[in-house]
Parts: sequence; C-alpha cells; structure tokens
Amino acid sequence: MKLATYKDGSRDGQLVVVARDLGLAHYASGICSRMQQLLDDWGFLAPQLQDVYDALNAGRARHAFPFDPRQCMAPLPRAYQWADGSAYLNHVELVRKARGAEVPASFYTDPLMYQGGSDDFLGPCDDVALPSAAMGIDFEAEIAVITGDVKMGTAPEPALDAVRLLLLANDWSLRNLIAAELAKGFGFFQSKPATAFSPVAVTPDELGAAWQGGRVHLPLQSTWNGRRVGRCDAGPEMTFHFGQLIAHIAKTRNVRAGSVVGSGTVSNKDWSRGYSCIAEKRCIETIESGAPQTEFMQFGDTIRIEMLGADGKSVFGAIDQQLVPLDEMGR
Repeated sequence: MKLATYKDGSRDGQLVVVARDLGLAHYASGICSRMQQLLDDWGFLAPQLQDVYDALNAGRARHAFPFDPRQCMAPLPRAYQWADGSAYLNHVELVRKARGAEVPASFYTDPLMYQGGSDDFLGPCDDVALPSAAMGIDFEAEIAVITGDVKMGTAPEPALDAVRLLLLANDWSLRNLIAAELAKGFGFFQSKPATAFSPVAVTPDELGAAWQGGRVHLPLQSTWNGRRVGRCDAGPEMTFHFGQLIAHIAKTRNVRAGSVVGSGTVSNKDWSRGYSCIAEKRCIETIESGAPQTEFMQFGDTIRIEMLGADGKSVFGAIDQQLVPLDEMGR
C-alpha cells in the first residue's frame, strides 16, 4: 500500500491512497482523514485502506484523480518523535579519517542517534528557506520508517514488526554550525533544520524482495543541480538495520505509533557510487588531496532524491527541492 498526505490548509493535511505506479490517488476520508489517525488504529483501518488501494490499482476506484507530488506535505506532516541514526558506518569512518581520528570500537555495536525536531517537517517539493548560505547547507539522502507502538525493552527482531511504513528523507544539515554545537556537549540543534520527506510512504510488502533483514536493498539516487552525484546501495552496508535502531530507542522508553526513525546518510565504501551528502565528498577530497574542493549548497541550488525499484519505476516518488533565502519566503 502507498499513502500520501495532501495539503488542505490544515496542519495535518488530508490522507490519500496512491496507486502503485504513482499515477492516481484516492482520498481516504471515508475511512480516516489523517496519517496519525491511521497509525493509532492500524489494525482496524489499514485493511480498509488496502481495499481502496487494490481497487485503485485495478482501475475500479470511482473517485480517483491524478496524483500530484507538488500537492503533498510530508506523509506524516508532524510527528511525536523524529530520531535519526547513523547506521552506515562508512560515513562515520570517512568523517573520522578526514580529520585523523579513529572510530571508537563502541560505534560498531551501539548505534549513534540524535533526536531532531518533529513539529515541522517539509513536503517533498517545498522550497527550503534558510537564513544564510554561509551556514554550510548540505543535503543528506536517507531512508526512514514510521513505527507503530513498541514496548520498552523490545529486542531488534520483534521491533521490526513495528515498521508500518517506509519513506525517503532529506535530513538537511548546516555544516558550519555543527562543530560549535557538538563542542557544547549536548548535540545537534540549530544545525539541523526541518527534515523533508518523500511524497509517498509505503508498506514493507511493496518493496518485495528488496526488503530483507530490516534493510532496503535498492540504490538511492541524489541529483544536485541536475547532475547525479550519488547512486548508493542502501542495503548491504547498513551496519544497523531498522529493528536495531528502533530497539535502541526502546531500550529505556516506550516508542509510540507515529515515531519516525531515520537511517542516517546512505554511504558505500565504493567511492565510485558517489555520495549522499556533500560533507562525505569533502571528506574524500581531504583524504585524497589534503583539502576539500567541493563547496556546500548555494541559494538557487536544487536537490532531487529518489529510489527506483527493480522495474525502474519510482518507489516513493522524489524529494525535489530548491534552496531559497529566508527573506524571500516572507517569514
């Protein structure tokens, strides 16, 4: 099943069911109106929406309309929790190597994770307004999941059963603010503006054989200013799978339905696959030549993040955004 949230002038938007090929959609309002409502009562409502989805794919949905990702908010426009991991240890290794530091042994057994802002997510085609390009603006192409309820102390394998939906994320970073924030000892805050998500969230069964062991075994593409800069394999090199990331959160607390958990920047040891964030490219340049050459993003730049299935078709739709100065947004 594929789901999205359309803009309707409210904070939480209108839930829609989207066809497998992303061509058509159908409002879910006769069953439930909002994504969080569905997540809170998944066992009862999801089978009803599955019937709508089946009818939509079979051409039997009477009130279907063309799906437009530009009308989408984030699938879950605001969430009770957004916790982002760093599950691709190659990314951590590159960052550490570029500054001549070792990776602590604990990083390979205990996931890195930070808690980001979840009150204001960005839609997939929303302009990204930020105060200054001097902050070191960077995209981060990731995979994320939305969970059901998970009890405190749940182990990684049963935690996977709580994955309700998968989606793509662009976890925007302001690189030039990060060092000073981390030096305070409390982690990211101002350096992590609102995260953007793909138009569509999908149930795990939609991925077929690509969903294995809590990982998505498909390439994630990043296209910066019309040039593809990354086609990173999201599967084999994900050190911690989503069950492990969810269990990490649940070690000392309950995880409630509607929590969003990110994978961290998708990263591969094979540098020919490109990169999922500019910081990683700069690290590679530093390792190879002693200093970075690639600049961070400027106002007017665009970024497109997308994942294609084995059939060559878009699975989640694309995050397709442009950077603009804050004052142009009238905020």
